[in-house]
Amino acid sequence: MAAGGELQLLGSWYSPYVIRAKVALGLKGLRYEYLEEDLFSKSDLLLKSNPAHKKVPVLVHGGRPVCESLVVVQYVDEAWAGTGPPLLPGDARDRATARFWAAFIDDKFFRAWRELFRSTTDSQRAEAFRSVVPRVETLEQAFMECSEGKAFFGGDAVGLADVALGSFLVWIQVVDEVSGTKLLDGARFPGLAAWAERFLAVDAVKDAMPEFERLLEHYKGFLAKLASPAAPAGYS
Repeated sequence: MAAGGELQLLGSWYSPYVIRAKVALGLKGLRYEYLEEDLFSKSDLLLKSNPAHKKVPVLVHGGRPVCESLVVVQYVDEAWAGTGPPLLPGDARDRATARFWAAFIDDKFFRAWRELFRSTTDSQRAEAFRSVVPRVETLEQAFMECSEGKAFFGGDAVGLADVALGSFLVWIQVVDEVSGTKLLDGARFPGLAAWAERFLAVDAVKDAMPEFERLLEHYKGFLAKLASPAAPAGYS
């Protein structure tokens, strides 16, 4: 077990990328010091720890920073390989598959869903929703193939792809609430809908997720600013 002084996590409470790091640390049962960052007034520690991107999360282990959410998750899995459940499978091809779908989630799914997230009118939301649905269709098929009838992308236990997609689940619920959509509809995507319920029931996930109502109010405030002439620069 790592002590709080050895492990620090720089993050923002509403960031799905920080949620990934929190879930990974929680699944491994690691203790750490959490440092909340103001992304509009970033700390010297964050700027020093991640000079390339100046973004969260940053995991500081023994004074040395590890940056980028998927890198952090894999680092936690490797650095504490003998602690808690593995987040990546032992088989090389299965590891490559998990990494492929984690990258797909960031490169394809998120980029499409972000348009829905940033939509401020009904017409924008309808168009964005139509654009993201094919990505979800692909992920539904991926889940069926990767899980092989088990609970998670990683099989019987949460794995890298689960953490990558699952970090967006409360955000997806919040955006659905405002947009009047239902992205992970159980009739259309039964595999993912059931998976989402199981993922959110995991103790380490529950501990890491932001509270729905707080996130909803935060999102409504963001949309109000986005619709104004001077849109906030801290979201992309």
